[in-house]
Amino acid sequence: MSNTSLFEFNPAPVQVIGPITDVFYLTFPALFTYINLIHCTNEMNVNIPQLADTLFERTANSSWVVVFKALITTHHLMMYGNERFTQYLASRNTLFNLNNFLDKGALQGYDMSTFIRRYSRYLNEKAMSYRLVAVDFTKMKRGVDGVMRTMNTEKLIKTLPIIQNQLDALLDFQANPNELTNGVINSAFMLLFKDSIRLFAAYNEGVINLLEKYFDMKKNQCKDALDIYKKFLYRMTKLSEFLKVAEKTKGSYIVGGGL
Repeated sequence: MSNTSLFEFNPAPVQVIGPITDVFYLTFPALFTYINLIHCTNEMNVNIPQLADTLFERTANSSWVVVFKALITTHHLMMYGNERFTQYLASRNTLFNLNNFLDKGALQGYDMSTFIRRYSRYLNEKAMSYRLVAVDFTKMKRGVDGVMRTMNTEKLIKTLPIIQNQLDALLDFQANPNELTNGVINSAFMLLFKDSIRLFAAYNEGVINLLEKYFDMKKNQCKDALDIYKKFLYRMTKLSEFLKVAEKTKGSYIVGGGL
């Protein structure tokens, strides 16, 4: 089996040379593209840094189409690919640098550029969270014996603000039902929707644990815990608004499967 060092990522049809040899198109939805790439991340002879770096290189393109495809592909691999992919992203000195991205030349360029900036910020925050705690909050063990429910007070007070930051970045995507009729925005939103459910589960269990420990905390810890709880209530209002948008998109990719 040949080494996958020849992986190429282009907006036109490209060929993956390695465990899977196939021609695919990066269109929306392009389920077979993601299945192939996800499979590649589980193969030991695949160069994960090169794969990730190639996606980062695509985000330097001036076209919103190319950049959005690279971001959605990255998100798919973070969610469903081997953990080595997220580990590498978290270890990079730089992440997506798209705060000033603007495609002035294409149809819908201004509108789509806004979502690219927001979406890249979330992916950066997701990778940063992994860097700080060495775990993906959307994949951690849940339940009464789960990670957040059994975490000690000191670590809990440090970890919950990291979840808050990631959730803030997710909710800042701010797509409305009309905008979600756009297949590209909807594809990104669907992945964010799935992350939001899992992220909230970890967040909620952490807050439950925090409240159970509250009366045994030191004075300074009580102050921090109260601040975390107040922020939790505020974010639940924002999350509720986000989920209402998802509810209104029934019949589109969110419910139908999409990518």
